[in-house]
Amino acid sequence: MTVPAISHHFSDGLYAKQMVLQKGHLAVSHKHNYSHLSILAQGEVHVRVDGIVSHHVAPACIEIKADAEHEILALQDVVWYCIHQLDGEYDEKNIDEVLIKE
Repeated sequence: MTVPAISHHFSDGLYAKQMVLQKGHLAVSHKHNYSHLSILAQGEVHVRVDGIVSHHVAPACIEIKADAEHEILALQDVVWYCIHQLDGEYDEKNIDEVLIKE
């Protein structure tokens, strides 16, 4: 399985992480410090949030609450965006340190 292609997009106070996931890819389970929106622009996925699985077909907008453990399983080739509000961090090398909860 290949590593997802990731692109970073910044605008005034906003960050969008674009991921291109191949069919069968599982985006690892993680939490965020803040609530955010995820946009399924292409494809079909199962999203597990705090143990509850939901099914989505593009186009779809999914809210992920702060501290919610979540993961994405690509049922088809997928284009996925995570949209976050930012407070001063605009360096893609450091962005995960700000947004992902350990």
